[in-house]
Amino acid sequence: VQLQASGGGLVQAGGSLRLSCAASGRTFSSYFMGWFRQAPGKEREFVAGITWTGYSTYYADSVKGRFIISRDNAKNTVYLQMNSLQPDDTAVYYCAAAVGGPVTTARSYDYWGQGTEVTVSS
Repeated sequence: VQLQASGGGLVQAGGSLRLSCAASGRTFSSYFMGWFRQAPGKEREFVAGITWTGYSTYYADSVKGRFIISRDNAKNTVYLQMNSLQPDDTAVYYCAAAVGGPVTTARSYDYWGQGTEVTVSS
C-alpha cells in the first residue's frame, strides 16, 4: 500500500483544514487507518484512527471533539477534518495503515505516507 497525504497548510487559530490520504492498492478497505502528527522536537503521536468498516473511530484526548476521521473505501481515501485548530496542533501530519487494529502506537503500523505540514498561527 502506498499512501499520499495532502491538504496541509497555514491557518489561523480557530480555523479548519481537511487532510486527505489517498491509498493505492486493492486491499485498502481491509486496513485500519490512522493519522499521526509530529511537532518539531517531539515524538510522533497518535491523533485518530478508523476501522476498515468506518464504524469505529478513535481519537487522542487532545483532539477529541475537534477532529473527525472518516474514510471512503470506494475512493481509497481517508480524511481528517480538523476544526477549532490551535497553535499546539502545528505539526507534520502522517497517515498510516495497519494490517491489524485498532492500534494507536506508531510501531504497529505497516505503511506510512510522506506527511503534510499544518501550521496554525495565533
